[in-house]
Amino acid sequence: MRHPLTAPAGFAAVLLCVSFVSQGECQTTPPPSVPCSTYKTCDTCVPNAKCLWCFTTNNCTEYPVSWLLPPASVCQLSQARWGVCWLNFEALIITLAVVGGTILISIIACCCCCCCKRSRSGHDRDEERFARRREEIKQRSEERKVERKARHDEIRRKYGLMGDSDHPYSKFENE
Repeated sequence: MRHPLTAPAGFAAVLLCVSFVSQGECQTTPPPSVPCSTYKTCDTCVPNAKCLWCFTTNNCTEYPVSWLLPPASVCQLSQARWGVCWLNFEALIITLAVVGGTILISIIACCCCCCCKRSRSGHDRDEERFARRREEIKQRSEERKVERKARHDEIRRKYGLMGDSDHPYSKFENE
């Protein structure tokens, strides 16, 4: 009989193989970083996330990471390029704000729709329960009505107030 390899044993085997293979890779050193000032064109500057190209001064500078937006002393937003040369920083910020706002509004709208569906289904359940209860009340009312009619008919027969001939005193009345 063949025993299948259990999940923990399989995981341990994979982890052991990966650790042996990756030991040589861990000892490599990263290449030295090139300063942004060495780039002379926008196309060579902006692919590096740490660099910012300014069309006003036509130079590549370090992106001021301490600021969310580069200050005007470094470069004006309309002249700054980061990521791609064809989109200025100002348009990038506006585009990201619009896309982020659209996503946020979509999420809120979806949440509202889900909540409305739940509340509608709750109303449907309540209406169904009330309809079932109304039907039960109507059925009991009909049963009581039939019982009441049977009692009244019995009393009418007893005192000879029925028009039909099935009560015991009807033969005396016709003679």
